[in-house]
Amino acid sequence: MRPPTAARRPPLWSTLLATALGAGLLPVAPGTWGTALAVPLAIGLDQLGPLAFVVGTVLVTIVGVIAADVYCRATAQEDNQQIVIDEVAGYLVTLLLVPRTAVNLAAAFVLFRIFDIWKPPPVRAIDRHIHGGLGVVADDVAAGVYAAACLWLLDHFGLLGGLLARLTGGS
Repeated sequence: MRPPTAARRPPLWSTLLATALGAGLLPVAPGTWGTALAVPLAIGLDQLGPLAFVVGTVLVTIVGVIAADVYCRATAQEDNQQIVIDEVAGYLVTLLLVPRTAVNLAAAFVLFRIFDIWKPPPVRAIDRHIHGGLGVVADDVAAGVYAAACLWLLDHFGLLGGLLARLTGGS
């Protein structure tokens, strides 16, 4: 994907936010890079406590909608693939219901990417029918809700710990 022309260049603030500090400008798998950038953010927010994690998730989502909307308008592209703040928001949503352990952070990454790429109903409908910054972010938040439900079930029933023990040869 080409960078925007000078005549259609988004403001610097929206570029920095919408592309998650430039992760979305990487030429291969920008959504995966955007999700990867969300991991240290999740760890940092978790260190501040549960309320900070929730507030941070809400703020990233709201600011993401605004930045994505400005970026889409400036580039004249709906859901520009360079916008990855939506992946950051979706990943944080995935982690809302579980402790942010290393296992859960990794599982959240995998589950969120699966649901973000798969886009099961109604995620695909949101992606197709809601436009602008809200549409860009809303489908990833919806994918994050699916991933959060799966992650909560896996964590609640101890399935991730058992799987990890088997993979590492532990008991």
